[in-house]
Amino acid sequence: MVTGTTRVFCVLGHPVAHSVSPAMHNAALGELGLNGVYVAFDVAPESLSEAVRGLRALGVGGVNCTIPHKEALLPIVDRLSDDARLIGAVNTLVFTPTGIEGHNTDAPGFLAALRAAGGEPDGASAVVLGSGGSARAVVVALARRGARITLVNRTVGRARVLADHVNAAFPDVPVRVVESGSAAVAEAVRAARLLVNTTSVGMHPHEDELPELPLDAVHPGLFCFDLIYNPLETRLLREIRARGGRGSHGAGMLAHQGALALTLWTGHEAPAALMEQIVLQSLSR
Repeated sequence: MVTGTTRVFCVLGHPVAHSVSPAMHNAALGELGLNGVYVAFDVAPESLSEAVRGLRALGVGGVNCTIPHKEALLPIVDRLSDDARLIGAVNTLVFTPTGIEGHNTDAPGFLAALRAAGGEPDGASAVVLGSGGSARAVVVALARRGARITLVNRTVGRARVLADHVNAAFPDVPVRVVESGSAAVAEAVRAARLLVNTTSVGMHPHEDELPELPLDAVHPGLFCFDLIYNPLETRLLREIRARGGRGSHGAGMLAHQGALALTLWTGHEAPAALMEQIVLQSLSR
């Protein structure tokens, strides 16, 4: 029951009505026996700073942020975690007596989900498709585990900016860039143990689309992690499995990054497995 002592947690986005975060977080709060409720607020970009200050003034227990607010939060917070600074984006806010802390749980959430699905990042030869915000979190996570990373993107200049940023932070883990459609992509995929799709190609309602990828280079030793979770079975995953590879959708990353945020707010270890189960149930309706 909601009472006068119920703590409120929330996600800010624009739009955000489609979010499954309330379902998974409320299930987790119930499992932990905590008197809390998690809701979604649609906040326009021009109102973001005002909304964040207001939520802190109201004593909200914690905030998640999604598209399009992750980068816009950087100048709003008082302190950044190492991951938020490295990735250049904030997805979790923690309110403290001395200010607003900006965190990013995407990188550790990705690693936790990858391992839970049977992928192994440590020292892996990895191909990452895309160079946007999600790619930044994935590349930082993989670099931290000593992976050898090839970034594949249509816009080479944008990918080089990300590669240079990560190379500066992890000088012993070089990141190379190749252009989509080039012969170097096939070479990289043949040598890779891990393929990560961070693009939106194949996401609902465009389920028939496929990222530009040389499918003849796919081999049985390749594990594909597709960050897309709607649909759960993308065309990319079907093509990888048809050629003997293995793969996983992105629902686990959504659950694990959310679980890490809930732990930051409450000090309790969040039930990531339950949260993923709720995500899968929500998406199958």
